[in-house]
Amino acid sequence: MEPRLVGPGPYRATRLWNEIIELFRSGMPLRKHRCRFKSYERCFKASEAVDCLHELLGSNQNFGPEVTRNQTVKLLKKFLKNHVIEDIKGRWGKEDFEDDGHLYRFPPSSPLRPYPKKPSCGKEVIKFPDWNEPKAGASQEHIPVKSVTMNSEMWYKRHSIAIGEVPTCKLVFRRELTQANIEEIWKSMMLSRLQKVLGLDSLDEVLDTKLVNSKHIVQNAYNVNKQGIVTLEDKSKELPHWILSAMKCLANWPSYSDLKQPTYSGFERDVFKTIVDYFGQMKEPLLTFHFFDVFVSVLGLLQKHSKAVEALQISCLLLPPENRKRLQLLVRMMARISFNKDLPPLSESVRTRTLMVQAFSRCILCSKDEMDLDELLAAKLVAFLMDNYQEILSVPSTLKSSIEDHVVHLQRVQIKYAGADADTTFPPSFCHQISTDEFEYQRATGSQEPLAALLEEIAMNKEISVKDKKKQLKKVNISSSVVFSFNF
Repeated sequence: MEPRLVGPGPYRATRLWNEIIELFRSGMPLRKHRCRFKSYERCFKASEAVDCLHELLGSNQNFGPEVTRNQTVKLLKKFLKNHVIEDIKGRWGKEDFEDDGHLYRFPPSSPLRPYPKKPSCGKEVIKFPDWNEPKAGASQEHIPVKSVTMNSEMWYKRHSIAIGEVPTCKLVFRRELTQANIEEIWKSMMLSRLQKVLGLDSLDEVLDTKLVNSKHIVQNAYNVNKQGIVTLEDKSKELPHWILSAMKCLANWPSYSDLKQPTYSGFERDVFKTIVDYFGQMKEPLLTFHFFDVFVSVLGLLQKHSKAVEALQISCLLLPPENRKRLQLLVRMMARISFNKDLPPLSESVRTRTLMVQAFSRCILCSKDEMDLDELLAAKLVAFLMDNYQEILSVPSTLKSSIEDHVVHLQRVQIKYAGADADTTFPPSFCHQISTDEFEYQRATGSQEPLAALLEEIAMNKEISVKDKKKQLKKVNISSSVVFSFNF
């Protein structure tokens, strides 16, 4: 069977697991082998399985050529543990798999995994502030409103009001937005955009939106330093100073001077091991168990670079601030080490870039339930993060501006007609202090000039009779200070 690209969506890890198993079962050559003077039909050597599966993974666009032979062996260990394969004596589960000449076979039972049934999280509806009357004691009588340039449609509406065809309009107010309201707006619009970028009908199957902390999103968006790194309110959650010094030492090698660097050979490898050990002992990955399915789903967009970057920008803003900061510092260090030609090799057998991915993938992304392909998926995500970390770990300016504009809109005084459910089509008007003279002029031009234009329009209309014209004129209260003459 031909490999296919598995796009974003629910249960992507399970779909990938089943596809790799099907490809492996159909592509693995089976033949007779002898072991200890006994022949076994339709089986294969462990080393042959590694060869075959490594080639399949490398040519599969869901994983790619960066998959190592060691990662392939780890996946086959999971195959044996989950009874995708068994040894020639039918043993599996507790047995260990090595890249050697031991014989294995496929069991007769189906190795494919059923799709998990997740409880429905339900769509969380963000309650936006509603139209509301002014608070008691807040009078609207003396609030001047900036005049609006009239077009034909607006003239017609004002004329209609004057002759009683539609009810008059009034100023109405949005409910005052609290900081909690603003945070929930950020959460709602961020999740809505993420759902659209992923192309999903709902985020329910990849994320429990009730567990997304709206306060974290706002903190990640605004509490940043000049380098764009998150600043934490709780200083106890900062990285220890000695780890920061070690990371800076390798990231800026050999110019970093905060440490008195020893001259012994292999010092940089000891520093690197210290960093790896620190991040390796964390109980939860930086991208957290809760967001595992979201980031796995984003991996389905890597063929569409701009969408993948945007989806990762949003997803990383959902993280707890301390996780986001550690991720920013770690990935930046990894990228600088990878491109630092002055830094001595940190491994004799593995090139530096591959070493970075292998060393830190698991502390960045893994599944709480030991999802079967998490090591391969994490490696692919970390490689993409390293290549695009500056863009991914920044705040998307377009989305930020859109949310800020929406918040400003909700805080504006609006014009609304009685009985209307939606805002008017008029451009929003801002209330601000003006002089008494300007207010009197606006009041005069805003009432008498439209009446004059209306009366002239009635008088010059040749399609209605004189009798009908008089009836319409009676509906209009004409100011005594204005004199009109008409020739019927």
